[in-house]
Amino acid sequence: MVLLDLVGSGKSDKRDYDEKRYQSLMGYVDDLIELCDALDMTDSIVIGHSVGGTIGLLLANKRPDLVKQVQMIGASPRYLNDFPDYIGGFERENVDQILEMMELNYTGWASYLAPVALPEIEGSNQTKYVEASFLSSDPKLTYAFLKITLFVDYRHILKDVETDTVNLQCSEDSFVPIEAAEYMAKEIKNSHLHVLSAKGHYPHVSHPEETIAAIKSYLN
Repeated sequence: MVLLDLVGSGKSDKRDYDEKRYQSLMGYVDDLIELCDALDMTDSIVIGHSVGGTIGLLLANKRPDLVKQVQMIGASPRYLNDFPDYIGGFERENVDQILEMMELNYTGWASYLAPVALPEIEGSNQTKYVEASFLSSDPKLTYAFLKITLFVDYRHILKDVETDTVNLQCSEDSFVPIEAAEYMAKEIKNSHLHVLSAKGHYPHVSHPEETIAAIKSYLN
């Protein structure tokens, strides 16, 4: 098992962050390719949360020889609405407001967004954990990553993905509506949509047992 923090997040070396390389999610995909090649890994099972799941899907599309299965937790190919054909969950003005709040008051942004991402009804300690995670991140790099993420549109690659794909989706997610998950399930050939009872965007934090059981049930 290999656990990976994307460059610019978690315990990664922030000095490795390259603004040009990571101006799109494909920079992170290239990181995964380099990692797999260096470790001589093929037929891997990639499990990623949120945009991490999307990155896993992009990896499978670019280098299918490296990936046996992709398991996504709350992933989305596009976060912006594109009515009437697609519901991503956000309008452009919503995204602009979120990014503006980050620039003006990062601490306030973290306090505001944490209970949206993981409602306190799912566990106040877990919500505080998500807030602390936001606050421990580098504000500048987090802003850049979120800005790229919220404007992505990878709907066009979904039909090209041949890899077995699992999408674990919360029953209620303020970031990724069920319609977006259903869209992915319809567009990806070998796709399985599993709806969890957990609510919010962090089921592995609020309901780890349910999330782990779902992951295990689809392991090849």
